[in-house]
Amino acid sequence: MPAILNRALAIGLTVCAIAGGHARASSSITVSGAPVASLADGRVGAVAFESVTPRQIIDFVRRAPADKAVVTGMLSLPKQAKGPVPAVVILHGSLGINPGEWMWAKRMNALGYASFVVDSFSGRNIAETEKDQTRLSMAADIADGYAALRLLATHPAIDARRIAVMGFSRGGVAALYSSLEPFRKGVIDDGLRFAAHVAFYPSCGIHYDSNHLDGAPVLMLLGGKDDYTPAAPCIDYAEGLKAKGAPVTVKVYPDAYHAFDRFTPLRAVPSATSARLCHGAYDLDSGRFSMVAGSGVVSGEEARQATRTCLSRGVTIGGDPVGREQSPALVADFLRSAFANGR
Repeated sequence: MPAILNRALAIGLTVCAIAGGHARASSSITVSGAPVASLADGRVGAVAFESVTPRQIIDFVRRAPADKAVVTGMLSLPKQAKGPVPAVVILHGSLGINPGEWMWAKRMNALGYASFVVDSFSGRNIAETEKDQTRLSMAADIADGYAALRLLATHPAIDARRIAVMGFSRGGVAALYSSLEPFRKGVIDDGLRFAAHVAFYPSCGIHYDSNHLDGAPVLMLLGGKDDYTPAAPCIDYAEGLKAKGAPVTVKVYPDAYHAFDRFTPLRAVPSATSARLCHGAYDLDSGRFSMVAGSGVVSGEEARQATRTCLSRGVTIGGDPVGREQSPALVADFLRSAFANGR
């Protein structure tokens, strides 16, 4: 994939620079020990594990050689867990792990699920991708999610059949598109798969496509006034998934902006780049990248040229009382149903 296409997809799919944030505070997960390939010893807390940093999307899905990476995660089990419990992999946004991710981890534990907050940045020596989304391919976040799934499946207290993925903004993109089978097969050798996908305000204007899905239910939570990653393209994308047989639920909070689930005041971010005016797709089955340009659809060099002209700046982010208050119950009901079907 040419460099400009990598850049276009990185911006188009991960423009969510501050979405995972609670103010600008972020934290990292550091581990002094060597990466582990198994949690059969039942350990909890901070762990390091191996993933990859794909150079190109097509290389990832075809399992071409990729740069290895060591990433970290924080595993927490619910109190008084009885028997193998479900688990939720939590993926952060472009400022790294913020209080919001820890808040959702605690909610998962309260529901009786294990939580595994993944830090995709620290092990790669990245502080944030807000200023330059091309610093890390979106495929890396998806690879980390699947590496986390593979690791959690070895834990004796976790039910490998009931592991979900939940992500916010950049992490929401990974949570959404990890439902595509080519991405799963890019990491997983057997039938292991996510039991559910929960995507908060992902970017769908320039998206990934495949006719092959993992079959797990998908929940998309969107802000009706989101001018960073607008809801409309995600609603259209959800309809496409449904047409392919995917069980998809979409919830739009009409008055909510980006990062509506957080306790942050609404504020403008003039410098943030958005792909809200971009419309395109990368077909994982064929490797074809196309963009809407003018009155038609173009591919190849014309598509790459189109990605240079559709970007804009200036977005609004911040919490929404309705979305913040209602989304936890919606997520809880969705996961409860998904995990029940996975028994």
